[in-house]
Amino acid sequence: MTGYVYMTASQKGGTIYIGVTNDLARRIPSTRPARLGFASRYGVQRLVWYKEFFDIADAIQRETPLKRWPRRWKVELIEKSNPEWFELFRGIGW
Repeated sequence: MTGYVYMTASQKGGTIYIGVTNDLARRIPSTRPARLGFASRYGVQRLVWYKEFFDIADAIQRETPLKRWPRRWKVELIEKSNPEWFELFRGIGW
C-alpha cells in the first residue's frame, strides 16, 4: 500500500504539522471542513511538502524521525523544494 509523509503549515514560516497517510487527498486539512484539534487550532491547512513511498511502513519509518527534527531542519526541507511555501495540494492533480 502506498504511503505519504507530509507537512502542512499555517503560513510561510508558521506552525508546521507532520503526518503520514495512505490517502493524501483525503487527509489534507484543506480538503475538509475545519474540525477540533491541532489543524483547526493552529490553522495548518496548507500542504507545503510531501513525499510518496511505495509502502506505508516506509512512510511511517520516515515520519517518526522527522517529527523529532529541530524546526530549522524542517523549514530547510520544505524550502529546498518549495521556497515560498506555496499550497501544493492544488498542483498535484487532485
